[in-house]
Amino acid sequence: MNKIIIVEDEEIIRNGLAISFDWMDYGCNIVGLAKDGKEGLDMILELEPDIVISDIRMPKMTGIEMIQNAKKQGKDFFSIILTSYAEFGYAKSAIEFGASGYLLKPVDEDELVELLESITDKINKKNRQKRIEESIKDKIIENEEDWKIFLKAGESSDSIIRSVYKIIQNKYSEKLGINDVAEVLKVSNSYISRKLKAKLNTSFVDLLSQYRIKKAISYLRESDLMIYEISCKVGFSDYKYFCTVFKKYTSLSPSEYQNRNTKM
Repeated sequence: MNKIIIVEDEEIIRNGLAISFDWMDYGCNIVGLAKDGKEGLDMILELEPDIVISDIRMPKMTGIEMIQNAKKQGKDFFSIILTSYAEFGYAKSAIEFGASGYLLKPVDEDELVELLESITDKINKKNRQKRIEESIKDKIIENEEDWKIFLKAGESSDSIIRSVYKIIQNKYSEKLGINDVAEVLKVSNSYISRKLKAKLNTSFVDLLSQYRIKKAISYLRESDLMIYEISCKVGFSDYKYFCTVFKKYTSLSPSEYQNRNTKM
């Protein structure tokens, strides 16, 4: 149910609007009635409505001032302005600063229904988008929690695996392959592969890629570097390949991840 607050200084209009319309049929519930802008602002801050229906000219605070104050304090809602022909200029101003629409008094029920359906559709779309973003965020967090292979490598009781991990730590930003590591450790690359598979159920490429993407995530969150610069810094000479690998582990492209993380 979408929560609605009605703010109107004329009691007859305020109560009449609340009881003469079947709000439940349109997925709405009246949660507050306020007699002036100051009381309306307090209700908005406390009740966090989805929709505010407000008169413009009221004691203590105008409807426009009330809505602006609530928005400045971080409240997110749609607003409908009640106006008369004499105040039509104020209604146009309200639309310019973001009100969803206006209704002339006395309120025409068909016009109210049309406006409510339009706003409800926007709310539903916003909620769907929010659920998608939360799902993506949860997936990212879940994936990151699963990225513990390189942590296990660093804490492994096997000296070869620990050595492989240390080399990756020190040289991840360079061109690095299993043959390079095998040469440093004086063992065969097949020996390293068998160790990683047996102890961590992973491959050298996966271990290196995870470490590089983790580093890339840190840069995306904490630096102002361009994505192609980050790609180079974490050892990817091919930007497109970097994007492919990044998406494999996060389900997002680097730019999408950066945008989501900024919003979160």
